[in-house]
Amino acid sequence: MKPIVYFLATAICFSFLSSCQQGTSVRKISINEYKDKMIAGWIGQMAGVGWGGPTEFKWKGEIIPEEEMPPWQPEQINQFNQDDIYVEMTFLRTLEQYGLDVSIRQAGIDFANSGYRLWHANRTGRDNLRSGIAPPYSGHPQFNNHADDIDYQIEADFSGLIAPGLPQAAIDLGETFGRLMNYGDGLYGGQFVGGMYAAAFFESDPEKIVLAGLECIPDSSLYAQTIRDVLQWFHDYPEDWQRTWQLIDEKYHQNPENRKFSCSGPQGDFNIDAKINGAYIVMGLLYGNGDPDQTIIISTRCGQDSDCNPSNAAGILFTAMGYANIPEKFKSALDPDQTFSHTPYTFPALINTCQNLAKEVVQKYGGRIATDDQGTEQLIIPILTPKPGALEQCWTADSVNTDIEFTNQEMAQIQPNES
Repeated sequence: MKPIVYFLATAICFSFLSSCQQGTSVRKISINEYKDKMIAGWIGQMAGVGWGGPTEFKWKGEIIPEEEMPPWQPEQINQFNQDDIYVEMTFLRTLEQYGLDVSIRQAGIDFANSGYRLWHANRTGRDNLRSGIAPPYSGHPQFNNHADDIDYQIEADFSGLIAPGLPQAAIDLGETFGRLMNYGDGLYGGQFVGGMYAAAFFESDPEKIVLAGLECIPDSSLYAQTIRDVLQWFHDYPEDWQRTWQLIDEKYHQNPENRKFSCSGPQGDFNIDAKINGAYIVMGLLYGNGDPDQTIIISTRCGQDSDCNPSNAAGILFTAMGYANIPEKFKSALDPDQTFSHTPYTFPALINTCQNLAKEVVQKYGGRIATDDQGTEQLIIPILTPKPGALEQCWTADSVNTDIEFTNQEMAQIQPNES
């Protein structure tokens, strides 16, 4: 028996020393607290898009007047027919059916088979997929002139909501799903948003959450520069969000150099570029200062895509707050029995799916599920430094000369059912 005991003891010591040498530390969140925050994230998305919805693209290159901000009605929480919400559930369904290691090509087939209406990068990406252009080329600027648009940014919330404290998971999920329709800054916008959600499970300070999101994208990207500018202007004008808005508008809306791949042209009033709309998400978070109403109102009043931006901002903030701390007006009228359009999910079913996926994500990235002395399930999550992908920008993208097409067998699986 002695050799076996010695071997086991040696193995245990080696494992312990290896862990110490790697410097891996962990943090914990109970499954109940995770669920409370994840539910809040979905409520925030629905509240933001519902409140900002009537203003979408009605104010372009101008601040929405205070008196034009619509009042909140509790029934507006029921955004079950809103593409800003249900499109990302296609990605959740793919993960549910094929697992976390699903290939980008299978993700593309599932997206190609979606039946809802789409616009901009989403529409072009899906059209590409249906015509046989396989991902990631469906989102490449050579084939998608909307590759820098906002699309993956508005639907990346799921990637952080199932990755508590794991920004690398949000980055990796972006590489699978964000490349179906976006590239460069268009992709980074979604990875930035996903990283902020991941951070919001353990952080409540809006500025620290924004900084955590920045760690998920290349530091030298124009998207990262945009967000750093907003942070600097927030420090310069902490009580004057409209002054910061003017600076954003001058540099990232009026300056053609910072709109090199704008689908509306470098000087069009309409601006669905991920960068400027990402700036408006951050405006709501920073100047809202933890207040849910002000976070939504400021992000909305910045204009342009003024329902998507408050949806992201409120989703992130509400995740940090947790469901128990959300004002009652944002949850009192929620219909738990209604099904999200083009999905199999009611709200409770959506929450159950996300909880199951989150457990899988935690374990995939080196964490584990444990039970404490009170019998409460805990997520034990390793603290990992995120590693963004290599820098790419749409206006300097290399031409694609490799085989870009789906196989005949893959094409046979693409049978969209439009509705």
